[in-house]
Amino acid sequence: MSITKTASARWEGSLKKGKGTVSTESGVLKNTPYDFRQRFEGQEGSNPEELIGAAHASCYSMALSMILGEAGLEPESIDTQATVTLAEDEGGFSIPAIHLVTRARIPGADKASFEDAAEKAKAGCPVSKLFNAEITLDASLEN
Repeated sequence: MSITKTASARWEGSLKKGKGTVSTESGVLKNTPYDFRQRFEGQEGSNPEELIGAAHASCYSMALSMILGEAGLEPESIDTQATVTLAEDEGGFSIPAIHLVTRARIPGADKASFEDAAEKAKAGCPVSKLFNAEITLDASLEN
């Protein structure tokens, strides 16, 4: 099975004075603006790293749900946050690290089986497989 999804970006102008928009096939993002100030200077708005974080957090949560389901467990909730680090290096910029924090409510799950599933989801999530970055995880099972 193979599924394809499309997103597009448009950029106008120089790096620091220019601006861009990003759109997705689904229309969830439609001409959503981004620029240098949003990416590097903390100005409100979206940027590529935020979108990467959203993709990773959502993919990880779904992968964890699948792995738990295969073990006969149905999560009540899985809340995942992805922190994406953009760093300057010799070659320009890179994403050296992504830190996932997940909090899950899973009736009937014990700590050991949850931690095993959480690690498997981190390794097996298709978005995790994209990155040449250190991916760390802080996973907690809540009552």
